[in-house]
Amino acid sequence: MALDELLDEREQGERVKAWLRDNGLGLIGGVLVGALLIFGWQYWKQRTHAQAAAQHADYQAAVLDIRAGTLDKASERVAALPDSTYGELAALQLAKAQLDAGDRDAAIATLQGVEGAEPGVAAVVRQRLARLLIDAGRGQEAVALLDGVDDAVSLEVRGDAHFALQQVEQARADYASALRGLDSAAPQRGLVELKLSQVGGAPDEPEVES
Repeated sequence: MALDELLDEREQGERVKAWLRDNGLGLIGGVLVGALLIFGWQYWKQRTHAQAAAQHADYQAAVLDIRAGTLDKASERVAALPDSTYGELAALQLAKAQLDAGDRDAAIATLQGVEGAEPGVAAVVRQRLARLLIDAGRGQEAVALLDGVDDAVSLEVRGDAHFALQQVEQARADYASALRGLDSAAPQRGLVELKLSQVGGAPDEPEVES
């Protein structure tokens, strides 16, 4: 091997050593950070899976209590569930069982305890709670609960609340808005049209194409 080649290799070796001296700590730190990130990700996945499994087990236990008719025990289990889909679904089932057992006030309290529900579930909770409030003569609370809604079912229920309060104009407006949000083939359309006619309203005339 030529002398100049040996010198080039030695020079390259010295450069590598110098680079390692200057950047060694950063390199080691990067490796450590990467390892910590990987460990943290694995820990988070395992912890999340364990929490989901525990919530599912608690939900199943609550459902079994509801089916067995031990509603006081079921109520305790449902109250202990976190604000998640499991908790919301369990509360809906418990409220139905309480209503079937003739305890409307307990059903109202159960649904009022649902917080942070996902949008789809939250709408169902509000609708069922509002219907119970109307049945309990608490129509004004039902109206306040459904303030700002825009889906057809909620508008219909709010119309029922206004009708119960003898607020005919507001009921008419809600029923008309509910109809506009329903498909022409929707099964509940006929009932909403009947309610609208009871408060002196009429469905919008379909547009005639020219």
